[in-house]
Amino acid sequence: MKVAIIHYWLVGMRGGEKVIEALCEMYPQADIFTHVYVPEMVSGRIRQHRIIPSFINSLPRAARMYKSYLPLMPLALEQLDLRGYDLVISSESGPAKGVIPPPEALHVCYCHTPMRYIWNMYHDYRDGAGRLTKLLMPPLSHYLRMWDVSSASRVDSFVANSATVAHRIKRYYGRSSAVIHPPVDTEAFSIATASELGDYYLMAGELVSYKRPDLAVRAFNEMGLKLVVIGSGEMLDEIRRIAGPTVTVMGSQPFDVLKTHYARCRALVFPGEEDFGMVPVEAMASGRPVVAYARGGATETVKKGLSGIFFREQTVEAIRKAVTDMADFRCDSEAISAHARQFGREQFFSKMRAHIDGLLEKKALTR
Repeated sequence: MKVAIIHYWLVGMRGGEKVIEALCEMYPQADIFTHVYVPEMVSGRIRQHRIIPSFINSLPRAARMYKSYLPLMPLALEQLDLRGYDLVISSESGPAKGVIPPPEALHVCYCHTPMRYIWNMYHDYRDGAGRLTKLLMPPLSHYLRMWDVSSASRVDSFVANSATVAHRIKRYYGRSSAVIHPPVDTEAFSIATASELGDYYLMAGELVSYKRPDLAVRAFNEMGLKLVVIGSGEMLDEIRRIAGPTVTVMGSQPFDVLKTHYARCRALVFPGEEDFGMVPVEAMASGRPVVAYARGGATETVKKGLSGIFFREQTVEAIRKAVTDMADFRCDSEAISAHARQFGREQFFSKMRAHIDGLLEKKALTR
């Protein structure tokens, strides 16, 4: 069986690329199509595959400015030649599902989220944009929305990475979807002993505006409690600037450092709304509770009272109250870690195989 995997861009190793790694394990014969490919920024597991970039890859400074070429990506996707492939799996968050699959192929879209910058977070992105981008966004986004909705008809089956995303797929595309959580390598994390536990809270992940890392930093500045921040992104300089004496901003760190901090922190602070959110699951796999905003994927992974608590407003005051409430939280590290294992890699493999094999069987019967 000839398999094509379509991913929006391969410029780093985040949650979407972890899904691509898992799909590569499921289909070692697959070819990967993408808009932009930076080999040194992705894992060896992905690099083992034949990777075919779109013409976007040849445009000036594409490796760094790939998002600036978003208006050209629908055209680029439609130029990809997928003749001869039996199974097409698109990984959607940036535009990926808009390829033109062969008539006889099965097209499954694993959707991390419909493009948030033209749908559910359009006004947030526009408010934070520069003057020229703010001027161009309305007409370009209007065009992209029309294309995005029409290209949804090229998908035979949608798979959502969370119930939150399944709801967005239904609202924006009018399509139902199966919910299969992404693969988190829960076995890679370990629980610290009581003597190893630290006196700090942890915030980890990409430092971008919609994740609201600034709220957590300001809350811990006011409380005078220790917060360690691990991650990089467009807000790194701002977070360093506003960090008080009790906040340590470490920037991007190797996995071993992150793993140690997960295991030894008092709790993970998760102030943003995520589509799924692997970071809370990784913290829970390390036996640590989570203080999370009560929206998005965290509401599906964090179990109130067992593995964490929620705050319902994205404000400094709400985070302060939730962290204060953590003082009375009874933490059972073994139970938290066991809870996290339901989101491990095996559930992804078994559910995706069953879903795709069932669709292929049904398609074969109709031929």
